[in-house]
Amino acid sequence: MRHQPRTPIYLDFQATTPVDERVLSAMLPYFSTNYGNPASREHLYGREAHLTVESAREKIGSAIGAKPQDICFTSGATESINLAIKGLFFNNYEKDQHYITVLTEHRAVLDSFRMIESDGAKVTYLPVDNQGMIDPQQIAAAIRPETIMASVMAANNEIGVIQPIKEIGAVCRTHNILFMTDATQAFGKIKLNVQEMNIDLLTCSAHKIYGPKGIGALYCRRSMPRVQLRPIISGGGHERGLRSGTLNVPGIIGFARAAEIAVKGMNAEQTRILKLRNMLHEILNKSIPDIRLNGHSERRLAGNLNLTIPGIESEALIIALNETVAVSSGSACTTAAIEPSHVLRALGLSDTEIHSSIRIAIGRPTTKEEIEIAGKSIIAETKRLQELCLNTGGVN
Repeated sequence: MRHQPRTPIYLDFQATTPVDERVLSAMLPYFSTNYGNPASREHLYGREAHLTVESAREKIGSAIGAKPQDICFTSGATESINLAIKGLFFNNYEKDQHYITVLTEHRAVLDSFRMIESDGAKVTYLPVDNQGMIDPQQIAAAIRPETIMASVMAANNEIGVIQPIKEIGAVCRTHNILFMTDATQAFGKIKLNVQEMNIDLLTCSAHKIYGPKGIGALYCRRSMPRVQLRPIISGGGHERGLRSGTLNVPGIIGFARAAEIAVKGMNAEQTRILKLRNMLHEILNKSIPDIRLNGHSERRLAGNLNLTIPGIESEALIIALNETVAVSSGSACTTAAIEPSHVLRALGLSDTEIHSSIRIAIGRPTTKEEIEIAGKSIIAETKRLQELCLNTGGVN
């Protein structure tokens, strides 16, 4: 059992998570002992691998109320998103097509829609309010006769905002259009049920829930209604023809075990994390004047704090904290981008405010002691940078 806080204290769990020891233990035999290819079912090694993969498929499907045959394994959420959006578009290539999404979606979603726009699709990008929320009636108002699908992420990767997915799903089903949700950040953290929420396509990834990197899944509804996608990777017809390529058996086993652990302990773990988040927010609020929470104060992931801190540059704060606390300035998937966060911009923040914002994400290994140490470190470095900025006539 760990007694000493790690250095630096890791508070970037929305970027990625460490592999849980229970997950690693489940995976290890499939690297060297049970190494069969699930597609080689004519012999024992392949049959054992196939049965193991199908068992994992059931577990991941169970986590979201899905039939196992509707789960397609991919290399991660980004591939799942590309397969869902591009696969649907190319399957309906001869038709007039209109799609609906939201300005605060992950870049994988937005860039996929921009790609199909270049091939003739029409896409409506809906705004959010200043708390990052979308009203289901905005979806209803945007639907056209040629609308095929609406795509709204379950929980935002930067501000942690949880959208009214069930209500949006009901709107889509009433208007007979498909509903997709990017559940990469929500899977294993909030309750998801594809039947109750009328979700037709759902994407998720193992490394956000203490599973391995390089493995994800796409839920693709096969009936009532049947969703048909054109594969974007060809060669072999694996995954019922949706995604060719030899299956990552160790990764799949790890994903299934991580999903089991996350779902079983979801309520208790999220309650514990929420207490730590509120504790840190209170510590920072007391000592940093005018600090502001970005996104809805209640409808957000338990571990997420996205904060604007006046008088500092977020990158300078992150560098200053380098040896004590690991936080980020936003999405780990767009850190190479020069432009300010599109999510915070959609909330109405100025460029200066965006460049003064940090994302803190608390996770399973986080302790109360770490929160106390992190809070003191963030306060100390913030005050130092604010004083430095005042003395040098900084822009903030």
